[in-house]
Amino acid sequence: MHPPAATRPLVGAGLKMNLTSSEARRYFDALRPAVAGITGCDLVVLPPFTSLHVAQERLHGSNVAWGAQDVHPLDRGAHTGDISMPMLVDLGCTYVEVGHIERRRDHGETEGVVAAKVAQVLRYDATPILCIGEPAAGDPEAAREQVVGQLRVELAGIAARDRARVVIAYEPTWAIGVAETASAGHVACVQRGIRAWLASPEGGGVAVRVIYGGSVDQSAVRSMLEAGGVDGLFVGRAALDPGRFAAIAAAVQAATQTSG
Repeated sequence: MHPPAATRPLVGAGLKMNLTSSEARRYFDALRPAVAGITGCDLVVLPPFTSLHVAQERLHGSNVAWGAQDVHPLDRGAHTGDISMPMLVDLGCTYVEVGHIERRRDHGETEGVVAAKVAQVLRYDATPILCIGEPAAGDPEAAREQVVGQLRVELAGIAARDRARVVIAYEPTWAIGVAETASAGHVACVQRGIRAWLASPEGGGVAVRVIYGGSVDQSAVRSMLEAGGVDGLFVGRAALDPGRFAAIAAAVQAATQTSG
């Protein structure tokens, strides 16, 4: 599997603990035609584990990829309630979200655990969406240093050729699940810093896609992309409406084509 060029935008939808399998079936049936005309960016949805088989059934052959919201760092074993990469690959998953703040907070995931999960996803030739972000609002330069510090630990064991396959999702903790988002200038500063570090010898000298998540809505698309440094969006609660998700993806495509 060869990932797309780092400059091709990615629009992802993390559906969190929402949608039963029956609801997901209706969701995918509405989403598929709504985004059928979007060819200028990559699309991925991450439903709950219980709906991955529905995604495989309803999205196969479409322009929408699907993946999981988490994974265990081992292939198998006595880990009740966990899900492994072989299980996800069997369901056609090509993306796996790793290190979301809710996993770190609610399940005590350390940077070491996140690093092991990133390595496991890459080992199965899938694409990790590695979520990083600072805990409190503040100076963008300070935020940049904090998230680069996370990357130093969580990508430490990853070879440069594999680092290029990781999608970095910058999600400032203070902007998740609230009625505000970080300013376009703040996001651009942090994301340019992330990209610069990864392009440096310490970071592996690689180009990666760096996307933004955190109360993303259609109104923020153009300002985010025009500010520079943003290669796409990771949509949360707005994506629970397939029409809104499609509108955001269309806006990303339009903004990218205009800037190009």
